[in-house]
Amino acid sequence: MQYTSTILATSAALITSVSAHGFLTSPQPRMPGSAMEAACGTQVYDNQASDNYGNIQGELQVAASQTDYNAAECDIWLCKGYKYADNTDNVQSWTAGQVVDMTFDIRAPHTGYANVSIVNTATNTIIGDMLLYYSDFADNAKTIPANETSFSITVPNDLGDTCSTAGACVLQHYWNAESIDQTYESCIDFTVGGSGSSSVSSSSPVVASSTSASSSVLASTSAQVVSSTPAAVVTSSSTRVSPSTLQTVVKSSSVVASPTSSAAVPTETPDDDDEC
Repeated sequence: MQYTSTILATSAALITSVSAHGFLTSPQPRMPGSAMEAACGTQVYDNQASDNYGNIQGELQVAASQTDYNAAECDIWLCKGYKYADNTDNVQSWTAGQVVDMTFDIRAPHTGYANVSIVNTATNTIIGDMLLYYSDFADNAKTIPANETSFSITVPNDLGDTCSTAGACVLQHYWNAESIDQTYESCIDFTVGGSGSSSVSSSSPVVASSTSASSSVLASTSAQVVSSTPAAVVTSSSTRVSPSTLQTVVKSSSVVASPTSSAAVPTETPDDDDEC
């Protein structure tokens, strides 16, 4: 019955709203809009418009009960289905080597892992390497470290013309809260022009870990990855296997497994309590 379907859809929206817990707040990220509604359907749009902190699994739960959800057009695993067309007035203009300050709002902690990466929107793959990686993010058993909510990234100097056109790339914060099986994505639209200092390199991600430098090391072996969705091909100028937006590195005991790289591996891992 239509009445029953409406109740189920409304209940799903309420449930997912309650568990909505993380989003980038600065610089201005993509937000729900008419382009998203046209691609993802009215109920998915309403779910996120009422609370943009919501998770992808919640969106899929709502989408299952609607007839106007177009999986291919929505592309829900890229920026939660949020569209560039809804964010054309907020495209950031950066230069290679520029340091960009960012703010992430954690409304409720749920233990998992996270990364900040530049993503090719045409293929939904990370370009190069992760810019920042947290092996233990939003751990609900501890006080949230400052560098999980306030941090900075350095714009890579080897992007060439890849991100020179608005909409071609996003800076994406990806948080997989394993403890509750919820995934959160936030995307910033940007373009890169100019040339950066040759001393700037993004070959190796900065690893922010809750363990100390003495007990957490970067392994130079191939990364162990897990994914609940089909693996995506990683676009990279090097031969290393780097996690995509649908994959992430997982740690084994006290060792954080990091993809191999032709670049030098950092000799020290910053604590979560330190600024990135």
